[in-house]
Amino acid sequence: MNPLFQQIIFNSSKKSRKTTSGSLNKYDSAKQFYKFKISAFHFVKDVLLIIIGILSAGFGLEGFLLPNSFIDGGVTGISLLTSELTNVSLSLLIVIINLPFVILAYRHVGKSFAIKSMLAIIGLAIVISILHYPVITSDKLLISVFGGFFIGAGIGFAVRGGAVLDGTEILAVYLTKKTILTMGDIILIFNILIFSVAAYLLSVETALYSILTYLAAAKTVDFIIEGVEEYIGVTIVSAHSDSIRLMITEKLGRGVTIYSGKRGFGKNGDNRSEIDIVYSVVTRLEIAKLQAEIEQIDSNAFIVMNRVKDTKGGMIKKRPLDH
Repeated sequence: MNPLFQQIIFNSSKKSRKTTSGSLNKYDSAKQFYKFKISAFHFVKDVLLIIIGILSAGFGLEGFLLPNSFIDGGVTGISLLTSELTNVSLSLLIVIINLPFVILAYRHVGKSFAIKSMLAIIGLAIVISILHYPVITSDKLLISVFGGFFIGAGIGFAVRGGAVLDGTEILAVYLTKKTILTMGDIILIFNILIFSVAAYLLSVETALYSILTYLAAAKTVDFIIEGVEEYIGVTIVSAHSDSIRLMITEKLGRGVTIYSGKRGFGKNGDNRSEIDIVYSVVTRLEIAKLQAEIEQIDSNAFIVMNRVKDTKGGMIKKRPLDH
């Protein structure tokens, strides 16, 4: 093993587990190296996904919406509308208007998630400012559909990387804890207000095309991250179910349900040994972190995820997100 990795692994492991000899045995060393490798892989993957998201959203804005004075929904729509009416730099507005939402995320969602989101938003502002994409078309229908597509793809890739490019979703996650409204209800109300203002200040036609842009973006986000609903039900079948249960309750702060089950058909014949099955419901912003943590414990774990429209009770709305 590389001596530098050996030292990093030894220092991190020494804090949590001491051996009688004061050094790592081969098993602990290999285990820590495996965890380090998985963490590094997911970090690089998240960075690449966020960069792709930034470039895609920048292309949607610069290549389609901005040259034709179209707007989108959410905080991006507010920034576009404000820039159109005041001639203030869109890059500056995107950062300033998103800042309160990032602060909200820092306090109620998680430090890591807030920092990644702020860096992603700043990255988008820089891309809009220094990269000048060619204007693709002047056809209003194509602008609406493909502008929304590229913005939605950007948002989707950023979410898969553990960040957001638009603070609307952060606000929606926060308000679902304080009200009886669902995340979809809050985002819908928010965007109705934006498009109503756009219809009054710009034109009804522009507002209608902007609604089409928003719908295209929303469907693309849905496609990219495979489920934009607020909650995802996760069923995990693993021989290390107890370690996974502790990880979900301690690291993610989520509740779990344990089912007693039996294996089906094994590689070496009929194998119906008993096994504990872990079930939990998490927010979609936590999916990337959950998968990374499970992979560190058991890379062969069988995971089934399904969309959950809404939940009531339990630990879902009582604990802050920790991404």
